[in-house]
Amino acid sequence: MNLAVIPARGGSKRIPRKNVRAFAGKPIIVWSIEAAFHSGVFDRVVVSTDDEEIADVGRAAGAEVPFTRPAELADDHTGTRAVMAHAVAALTVAEPSTTIVCCLYPTAPFVAADDLRSAVDLLRTDADTDVVMTVAAFASPIWRALVLDGDRLRRALPGYAGARSQDLPPAYFDVGQFYMARSEVWLDPGRRFVTGAVPIVVPAERAIDINTAADWAHAERTFRALGLAARRS
Repeated sequence: MNLAVIPARGGSKRIPRKNVRAFAGKPIIVWSIEAAFHSGVFDRVVVSTDDEEIADVGRAAGAEVPFTRPAELADDHTGTRAVMAHAVAALTVAEPSTTIVCCLYPTAPFVAADDLRSAVDLLRTDADTDVVMTVAAFASPIWRALVLDGDRLRRALPGYAGARSQDLPPAYFDVGQFYMARSEVWLDPGRRFVTGAVPIVVPAERAIDINTAADWAHAERTFRALGLAARRS
């Protein structure tokens, strides 16, 4: 069984009620739920939340909300791994055959169903792959990064000062759309998650992190400009 878990707590601070705020005509979490269903690879799509409004929105979009997330896993300091471990443990008691579990973020309207399908295929067909995640390439070489030392600049990585741009390796950042892994990986607290993961590289226009009101406005404009709502209808 393949399982998608959408972790969505109610107490977002930087953008209040972020997970159910309207984005391009729908509560933003609905875009993630619909992408999961559209991918056609998940047997269950579950929302993990402590918030009744989020739960209601999730159910209305077709997702399951089989439990209320405990308060100790819904504060500002709880990491995704703990939330996912709780969900996987709760959901696999009755379904021990669960082998692939996707953590799909509720504020990932740019997530593509094709990428979800590709991640499942990788985990199904490659025994050496146990984690897949989305990344995007940095626009500029990070090896040439500058940092402030007091009020003066210095090179963050002076060893690359003389390297030609074409000789510098590409570098990537975590897009924060989804992480997919076998259930035992989620349940292993000692497992390094990013190191050794297989990347799915997404284009820059779909790699927008939404943390501020300005990010939100930019993401919504880009979403509409790309015609993503029409493509998913």
